[in-house]
Amino acid sequence: MRPSLLSLALAATLQSGAAWAVDPFVLKDIRVEGLQRTDPGTVFASLPFRIGDNYNDDKGAAALRALFATGLFKDVRINIDGSSVVVVIEERPIIANVSFVGLKEFDTEALSKSLKDVGIGEGKPFDKALADRAEQELKRQYLTRSLYGAEVTTTITPLERNRVNVAFTVAEGEPAKIGEIRIQGSKVFSESTLLGLLEQTTSGWLTWYTKTDRYSRTKLNADLETLRSYYLNRGYLEFAVESTQVTISPDKQSIGVAITVSEGQPYTVSAVKIEGDFLGREEEFKRLIALKPGEAYRGEAVAQTTRAFQDLYGTFGYAFARVESRPEIDRATGQVVVTFSAEPQRRVYVRRVIISGNTRTRDEVIRREFRQFESSWYDGQRIKNSRDRVERLGYFKDVNVDTTEVPGSPDQVDVTLTLTEKPTGNIMVGAGYSSAQKLSLTGSIRQENVFGSGNYLALEVNTAKTGRALVVSTVDPYFTVDGVSRAFDMFYRTTKPLNTLGEEYELASYGGSVKFGVPFSELDTVFFGIGYELTRITASAGLPNNYFLFRNQFGPSSTAVPFTIGWANDSRDSVISPTAGRYQRVNVELSALGDSHFWRANLQHQQYFNLTHKFSLGINGELGWGGGLGGRPYPIFKNFYGGGLGSVRVFEPGSLGPVDVTGSYTGGNRKFNLNAEFYVPVPGSGNDKSFRLFAFMDAGNVWGSHEKLDLASVRSSAGVGISWLSPMGPLRLSYGVPLRKKPTDRIEKFQFQIGTAF
Repeated sequence: MRPSLLSLALAATLQSGAAWAVDPFVLKDIRVEGLQRTDPGTVFASLPFRIGDNYNDDKGAAALRALFATGLFKDVRINIDGSSVVVVIEERPIIANVSFVGLKEFDTEALSKSLKDVGIGEGKPFDKALADRAEQELKRQYLTRSLYGAEVTTTITPLERNRVNVAFTVAEGEPAKIGEIRIQGSKVFSESTLLGLLEQTTSGWLTWYTKTDRYSRTKLNADLETLRSYYLNRGYLEFAVESTQVTISPDKQSIGVAITVSEGQPYTVSAVKIEGDFLGREEEFKRLIALKPGEAYRGEAVAQTTRAFQDLYGTFGYAFARVESRPEIDRATGQVVVTFSAEPQRRVYVRRVIISGNTRTRDEVIRREFRQFESSWYDGQRIKNSRDRVERLGYFKDVNVDTTEVPGSPDQVDVTLTLTEKPTGNIMVGAGYSSAQKLSLTGSIRQENVFGSGNYLALEVNTAKTGRALVVSTVDPYFTVDGVSRAFDMFYRTTKPLNTLGEEYELASYGGSVKFGVPFSELDTVFFGIGYELTRITASAGLPNNYFLFRNQFGPSSTAVPFTIGWANDSRDSVISPTAGRYQRVNVELSALGDSHFWRANLQHQQYFNLTHKFSLGINGELGWGGGLGGRPYPIFKNFYGGGLGSVRVFEPGSLGPVDVTGSYTGGNRKFNLNAEFYVPVPGSGNDKSFRLFAFMDAGNVWGSHEKLDLASVRSSAGVGISWLSPMGPLRLSYGVPLRKKPTDRIEKFQFQIGTAF
C-alpha cells in the first residue's frame, strides 16, 4: 500500500479506536485470521508485542504500520476479544501471469525481467500503485524511442484462489520522425555545414536502418556538444547555444528542432603558460602542449594537452592529478592567453584489479593481458596498455576502465575493468562471378575464444572450381606464461589453375606445421616454426609445360620441410574496420630438406589515416618473392597468384601473371599489390562508421622467374564498394572496372565477401 493510503488507514483505525479505546491489559492470546498463503510467522514477527506483554493503543498502531509495510496485505484490522488480540488479514492477490500485447519495440523477456525487479512479476503480491507506475514507465520508454503516440492500457483479470493476471496492451503507432532541423544565428559557417555535423538528421532514404531521424533528447545534447566543439576548435571561445526548441505536430508524427547559436568572435593564442607542481619535469610537460602561440585557439588541443598531462602524472602514480586550463581573453585584440594549472595531489597504488561483465571469457584470459599489477604503484600508461590489449583480443564489444578510491585509504585505488561480451564465432562466405567461371564459393568457420579459454580454432572449406581446400587451425596465445603462442595447422588442398583449354589437372597438397610467436613488445611479435608438405602433380593431356617439366625432373610427388620466421607489428585502432594506425608483417619461409629446396618471403604494410570525423583513407602494400636453393628451381606449386579480393580487384582470382603455352594461368615467384581505399559514410547514415562507402584503386601483378619487372606489365583497377558491419557479420561488396589490362586477362567486375557471427 502506498504511504498516503497507509496514513488514511491508520487515521481511520485510530479514530475508531478513540471511540472504543481500551485500557492497557496483559495479553493472554494472539490470534491471526484470514491468512491463505502467507506464513503466520511473517505476521507474528512484525508484531511489536508478545503474549505476557502489556498491550495498549500505541502498540496496536505500531503493529498496523509494520504489517502494512510488508506489502503483503491489502487490509489489516486489530480486534480486541477480552484479553486477546485478533489480527484480521486481507491478503493482496498474487500475480499469476504478466503478459504483453502489441509489443514490438522492446524485447518481451527483458521487459518482464525489469518489471519483476520493481515488484510486477509472476508470484509477486499485486499492488495497483506499482502497476500504474509500471504503465507510466513503459509510456516514458516509448517516448525515448520517438513513439509519442504510443498508448498503454493495463488490464487486471481476477482468478480463483485470490490470483490475478496482469496484461499490458500496447498500441505503439508509428514513430515520430524529425521533419526539420534549423540552426539559426550562424554566420561564419553555413547551416548545411553545421547540419552535417549532427548525429540526428531529417528523414532520408537510409534512415529506416540508421534511425537517425528519431528524436532523442540525449542525442540532441550530444549534437549540441558537437557544435560547441566544432566552434571551439576554430577559435570561437565564446560560442554558446542560446536556445533549443522542439515542437511536435498535432498528429504526433513529425518533430521540428530549432537551435539558436551565438558565435562570438575568433581568438588567436598569444601565449601558453604552465603553473603548479610539475614534479621537477617542467620541460617534459611542456613538450606535451599541443597548443602553439600564433595559432587559432583549439578546444581539442586544450583537451588533448590536459589528458596528456594527466596521463604523464599517472605514469608516476598520481591517479588523481588535477589539471585545468584557464583562458584569459582580450576581446579588443582577439587574443587569448592559455594557462595550464596542475597539481599532482597524492601518489597512490592499486589495491585490486576487478573484472566484471565477462560472462563467458575466463578471468585468467583477461588478467594475463593486464600490465598493471595489484599492490603496486598506480601507472596510468600501464593501465591504458592493459585496456588496449584486452580490446585487441576481439572478444568484447565494450571495454571500460574506471579508477575508484578505496574508502578510508586515500593512498589506494581499485581499478575496475567492465566488459561487454560479443560473439567470437564467425562463418565466412566469399563469392565471385564471371562469365567464364560462373559462381565460385569459399567459406570458413572459426571460433576465436573456444569455451572462453582464449584459444583459436578454425576450419576452412573452399569449393571454388579452381581449387578445393580443407584446413584446420588452432592457436594457443599463451602456450607459456610469458605470452609465447603456439599454432598448429593441418591442411589438404587441391589447386586447379585457370586453364583456357578446359583440361582437368590439379595439384594436391597435404601437410601440417607448428609455429610459435614470441612477443618482444606491446605491439611486436616474432614468429618461427617448421612444417611438412607433400605435393602431387597429376598427369593429364592439358598439363602446363612448366608443370610437366617439374614433374619429369622431380617426380609426381615432392616433399618440403619449410622453416618459417616472421615479424608482425599491429597498432590499428580496430581489426575489422580500422580508421587509424598501421599493420606491418614480414614472413620468410626456407626449405633445405626434402625434395624441394627454396626460399619464399612476404612483406606487407597497411596504413590508415583518420582524415576527418567522417572520412578516412587506407593504404595497403604487399610484396612477395621466392627463389630456388642449391641450384634447384623454385617449386612451381609455391607460386604466388594474383587477382580478386585482397589483391587486384576486378581481375578474376588467380588470373594474373604468366600464361603457359597451354593457356594455363600458373602464377609466378614474384608478386606486388598496392591498394588504396577512401571511406565515406553512406548518405543518410550520419557518422556511422560501421556502414561506409569506399572508392578503391588497386594495382599489381605476378611475374615468373624469367620475366622482367616493369611498370608496363602492372595491372590496375578502380571502383566503388560498400563496407558494412551487418548483424550477420562484416560484409564487403565491390564493383569496378579495369584501368590497365591485357587481352588474356579475365575480368570479374563484381565481388563480395560476408561473415556471419553466431
